[in-house]
Amino acid sequence: MNLQTIKQRYGIIGNSTGLERALSTAVRVAPTDLSVLITGSSGVGKEVFSKIIHGLSPRKHEKFMAINCGAIPEGTINSELFGHDKGAFTGALSDRKGYFETYNKGTIFLDEIGEMPLETQSYLLRILESGEYIRVGSSKTLKTDVRVIAATNVNLQEKIRSGKFREDLYYRLNTVPIVVPSLKERREDIYMLFRKFASDFSDKYKTQSIQIDEKARLIIENYDWPGNIRQLKNVVEQLSVLSEEKMITAEYLVDFMPQILKRNLPALTPNKSNGTEDFSERDLLYKVLFDLRNEMGGLKDLVGKLVKYNDLSMPDDLENYPSIALPSSNAPSQTSKYSQFIINEDANDIDAVPDSSIRPIILENKQNGSPFDSMEVVEETLSLAAMEKEMIKKALKKHKGRRKDAASELEISERTLYRKIKEYEL
Repeated sequence: MNLQTIKQRYGIIGNSTGLERALSTAVRVAPTDLSVLITGSSGVGKEVFSKIIHGLSPRKHEKFMAINCGAIPEGTINSELFGHDKGAFTGALSDRKGYFETYNKGTIFLDEIGEMPLETQSYLLRILESGEYIRVGSSKTLKTDVRVIAATNVNLQEKIRSGKFREDLYYRLNTVPIVVPSLKERREDIYMLFRKFASDFSDKYKTQSIQIDEKARLIIENYDWPGNIRQLKNVVEQLSVLSEEKMITAEYLVDFMPQILKRNLPALTPNKSNGTEDFSERDLLYKVLFDLRNEMGGLKDLVGKLVKYNDLSMPDDLENYPSIALPSSNAPSQTSKYSQFIINEDANDIDAVPDSSIRPIILENKQNGSPFDSMEVVEETLSLAAMEKEMIKKALKKHKGRRKDAASELEISERTLYRKIKEYEL
């Protein structure tokens, strides 16, 4: 049976490389009795792959059972899976068969295997290794022939390191791993899934099928879909029922689902393994550098406007200083009524004022010799520590010594600020 036939049979939509790889692995492992561990984010359709494995296996005529390990209380999961004898605990009024006894010769799919209690994990490991188990409250060993397929949306390696999952069980389950890609890893399939769901809901609710324009298509294809296929299906169903217009535009889609334009960019996180706050200090230094850059840009703009509107001479080799950008428009004549100007920092233009109303600082136009006064160049320190110290001093001065407000202004913790104050002896 080829992959296309299997897709049609189980309702799988998509042609992405990751999906094809996962499906191909499921088809190859199906005829065996090997244990399979299916991993993938919530909502990607892991249960469908378990049904494919069962449906293509020699056990396809036997029973199939899907069990969510996270939905069964810890106190009853052993009884549910392995059964119990009468009187084994309060309320056990009769013998009860567990799933591994009821579905003998068939297939059991254990979803959210990472939520299984450690005690139950030891029972499961024994079944996988020898097919033997014991009912709760019994001393009699029973046998079962059940194929186990497990699935998880968490990192089991992290669970092992934290002591919440048995390492030997992990390797016993992970004989054949199948990784189901998330929707953001198969963006080329999103539009096909949208059309399929739209058609399905059109038939279900007896309405015209919704469609989307090109801009809306780009939006849905670039959204991360944290809920994966389950979330996409839910959105399409809501649009099919609630939208009066059957052509969904980008504007309507954004209005209907505002979070669809959000992007989750990677961010640095604090390193607290050694009790330090490296991220806060680094963030403070970045802020210092960005503020310094903005101040330099404002200073260059100020000098440029003063030169332009006061008809000052500039060096002939100004092109050798590309960092100085002068306005391109023609400067007014000094004989104009408004020959003196003041720069309005809250606007992008120059406010002209009469000579009698204000006396701004005007750069004098040198007619003889060099157009500039002699100056002494003082090299500014480039030490990050010095800039950090200066920013802290400014913040403390601005907030009159209130450390909490200063820390908020600097976007660091108050603890980090206190340590910096002691370090720089402020």
